[in-house]
Amino acid sequence: MIELERFINTEIMRRNRFDLLAATVAMAAVVSCFDLPQEQHTSFETMTLTRQNVEVPSSWSATIVGKNDVTITPQTSGQLMQKCVQEGQRVKKGQMLFVIDQRQAKLALATMQANLMAAEAQLSTAQLEYESNQNLYDKQIISSYLLNASKNDYERAKAAVAQAEAAVADAEVNLEYCTVISPVDGLVGRLPNNPGDQVSPATVLTTISGTTEMIAQSSITENEIHEILNNRGSDLESALKLLPPVSLVLKDGSVYEHNGHVESISGAIDQYTGSVVCRSVFPNPDGKLYSGMQGTIQMMFPYEGVIIVPLNAVVRIQDKTMVYRVRDNKAESVMVDIVENGKVAALLSGVEAGDVIVTTGANNVYDGQQVIFPEESDK
Repeated sequence: MIELERFINTEIMRRNRFDLLAATVAMAAVVSCFDLPQEQHTSFETMTLTRQNVEVPSSWSATIVGKNDVTITPQTSGQLMQKCVQEGQRVKKGQMLFVIDQRQAKLALATMQANLMAAEAQLSTAQLEYESNQNLYDKQIISSYLLNASKNDYERAKAAVAQAEAAVADAEVNLEYCTVISPVDGLVGRLPNNPGDQVSPATVLTTISGTTEMIAQSSITENEIHEILNNRGSDLESALKLLPPVSLVLKDGSVYEHNGHVESISGAIDQYTGSVVCRSVFPNPDGKLYSGMQGTIQMMFPYEGVIIVPLNAVVRIQDKTMVYRVRDNKAESVMVDIVENGKVAALLSGVEAGDVIVTTGANNVYDGQQVIFPEESDK
């Protein structure tokens, strides 16, 4: 029995040593399959800053509306009898748009014209009576009382004629109101009403979009207002006259062929958005712009002696904007103020001409990092 226990213990110890040796060999094999991480050198690109004179565009989203857009409503109530135009049709000033039931207006006009004829007849009679009494008075046949009474009748008859003429004119205007005409050149908008509908002065029949000139409405921030008006005139009106022309980039990316100008900037800042409305006017001789179109307004601002860098050199962290300047082959962050156009940035403060900054790789740099230039990393 004792010999059997020794044999078993010896066999267990032998197998444990074998398992440990196998595990060691297996670990060595696994390690040999992978290379241990080695120190990597990062390459950066840099540029030396210089000053130059450039034009940097500022852009704002815009909605296009007709400068002379007019809402068409009837001036009288009645049944809509006829639509004379179609949606989207181009119309001229004075062209007929709608016809409202004219029967009542025509009857009213006929009545007023009849009243005028009666008043004119009474005037003629009163005039004859007055002239006859004047002759009799001159011959001292009648008293002055009868003369003055006939004169008063004559004056009342003239007043009645004037009143009847005004009533006729009013009836003619009401009849004209039954024919709705376009007050401007433009394009017809939606036509929500159909013949047979009852309309009134509260009914919107359509909108005529004046297309000779178009307005691009943009919202700009308070900071952008200061930038627009900076060093341009002592007041808003003078500053607007000195602003450069604006261009319009349409939604498909094409640039509208005609430049415009800033016509007005609203005088109050919206307390919720911190912006104001800027209205830019564009000529539209070919009718290529339509109300409701979307686009982008661009205005070129000249800057003298500014530093231009590619956008990949600018690093943004929360509300901070910075670049990494290289001194003694080490990077240091520098806060900067910039103006950008989506491709390049103008550095307005924080750096000077002659400074060297990191461009490619700037997002991977940290303060104090050793900057390894491409030629050094190859050594």
